[in-house]
Amino acid sequence: MNSPAPPADTTSTSDGSANTPRLRKELGFWSLTAIGFSGIMGSGWLFGAQYAAQAAGPASLLSWLVGGAAFTLIALVLIELGASRPVAGGIVRWPFLSNGPLTAGIVGWSVLLATSSATAAEASAITQYASHYLPWLYEDGALTAPGLVLSAGLLALVMLLNWFGVRLFARVNFVLTAIKFGVPVITLAALLASGFSQGGDPVAAGGGFAPYGWTAALSAVATAGIIYTINGFAPTIDLAAEARDPRRDIPRAVLTAIGLAVLLYLGLQVAFLYAVPESALAGGWHGIDFSSPFGELALLLNLGWLAALLYADAVISPGGALLVGIAGNSRVTYAMARNGALPKRVTEVHAGSGVPRAALLVNFTLALILLAPFDGWQDIIGVAGNLFLLNYSVAAVSAAAFRRARPDAVSGWVPGMRWITPLSFVVSAEIIYWSQWEKLSVVLPLAVLAVPLFALITKYRGVFFAQLRQSAWLVTYLVVLFAISALGGFGGTELIPAPLDSALVAVVALLIYFWGARSGERHLANSAVDTDEQETTD
Repeated sequence: MNSPAPPADTTSTSDGSANTPRLRKELGFWSLTAIGFSGIMGSGWLFGAQYAAQAAGPASLLSWLVGGAAFTLIALVLIELGASRPVAGGIVRWPFLSNGPLTAGIVGWSVLLATSSATAAEASAITQYASHYLPWLYEDGALTAPGLVLSAGLLALVMLLNWFGVRLFARVNFVLTAIKFGVPVITLAALLASGFSQGGDPVAAGGGFAPYGWTAALSAVATAGIIYTINGFAPTIDLAAEARDPRRDIPRAVLTAIGLAVLLYLGLQVAFLYAVPESALAGGWHGIDFSSPFGELALLLNLGWLAALLYADAVISPGGALLVGIAGNSRVTYAMARNGALPKRVTEVHAGSGVPRAALLVNFTLALILLAPFDGWQDIIGVAGNLFLLNYSVAAVSAAAFRRARPDAVSGWVPGMRWITPLSFVVSAEIIYWSQWEKLSVVLPLAVLAVPLFALITKYRGVFFAQLRQSAWLVTYLVVLFAISALGGFGGTELIPAPLDSALVAVVALLIYFWGARSGERHLANSAVDTDEQETTD
């Protein structure tokens, strides 16, 4: 089933000619690893430790472990899909192929919102740290009008770096990644040394290891930016169609990037916990509130040289993630257009650069729009993180459907997919649920909004009700998760108390996973399109 790929810069057309510009295979293992690591080590390392400590105190260490384990499971599913079907914007293409246009439409809409808000978050992070020198950029916990203008300018600059081709993008990113690894390591070592020299006990001073209970440690996975941060590996998968050897390099690159980054984040969390002066813990960990956490801590500890380094890196780290994010996001938008959910022009690839420039412009415009409604980094990432997890839930269903319907087309790179996919779906559902009713009351209706949009604007309007039946499992999943969140113990009415609420989410998620996998299997069995044949020309 694996037919030869067309030449590097063309795609075969329906008449057999090979004259349409296509994405170029320019990325090797080290470039892919750098893309994954750079995406993870973006603005999250500048803010994540503080927000995790605010939410859970020292138990935030468990939050990072839970987040790392969860995303390793999710990554294994995406790796299997990426190795079997290395397509541009796979997170949107795989649901289209396995479960049909409406499922892909819901995922695509969620991806657009998630990736565009994530891009906006990186730009706002740079501006927020820059307010140390220019305080009029960020006041009263929110970006000012000049701050929004600066963030918009940063988005435009990074779009231009992506405009001229993936090779230039990869080279710039590789340099940024080296810096982004070195500065957090230096910060970790300097703050640990200074923190331990104070001789304090942050666990006792802040009210114990889990001062706000164990549920706070679980909620922190979703609300403190941990989901959003570790999710930065995703552009590696999104750029699979531009990898020289995706089946070999993408699995190694993704797992290497996640492993290195989670270890570094754990070290940074320990450093933050010990560096905060005990005098600042009079109001507990909830009372910690730095606009530029590591930079201000360095100044409090008389580490002026470190503060200067951090404020400089506050441009480089989010800037690198911004560079990677815009590149990956444009491939997802390109894939949505291939699904028929966006105008066909968005699928056009510029002949000279090999970049889908129309898709790049769509993402740039959406990121600009999403800058305005939010106050700053933490506000934005709460929405983005949950939408990412929703998309990964559907990817697990796609993997199961492909395995059931076409086992001969599965790469087999990841053993144990039979149990990894349902576990990944359940874990994603739990973390979405733990993110609290306040967030889900916004996020889940946003996702459901894709259904009427699909009925109004896509080329599949004539088969809407047939598609609605086919995607009923996903719509049911969103509605039921909304209801349990409203009634549960994570910010809801507590009519369903913890831990019964989490157990109910697990049971419901498992049932819906099998429903979705069975629906996908039927769709693939009845589909006239051969998945493998279609995707060799992606």
